[in-house]
Amino acid sequence: MVPILLVLLAAGTLMIMSHRQDDANERHENEALEQITRHAQSYEDDVQNEARNGYPSEDRTRAIAQRNHSRLISYGQSAQSLTTVVEFSATYEDTSFFGTSPSMAYRCYVFHFQPAKGGTGRTTLALQECNST
Repeated sequence: MVPILLVLLAAGTLMIMSHRQDDANERHENEALEQITRHAQSYEDDVQNEARNGYPSEDRTRAIAQRNHSRLISYGQSAQSLTTVVEFSATYEDTSFFGTSPSMAYRCYVFHFQPAKGGTGRTTLALQECNST
């Protein structure tokens, strides 16, 4: 009888620990995704500020992306618009029974800038996958 109770107690403890770790991992990942969202908004604002005097070059746009913890995947400019695909990433801590390890969260966005009344209009679209097209 006592061994059965000990096994049940150990199993219950492990289940509770696993649930807490899952909650912590989800919270850490959500914090990383919020950080990515802030970086994407900062990138968008920086490019829009540059676009007041004409759209930035590909090299300048790449530098803006790097400054915002991201990487420029594609760049397309015409006389009337600028479209970029940018991959953002953030590191977070993933916890398991065996310790912690760093994990990465990734998100890709398409940014489209075009002339609008009072400045530059912008549209942002989150992508499911990040392909250079």
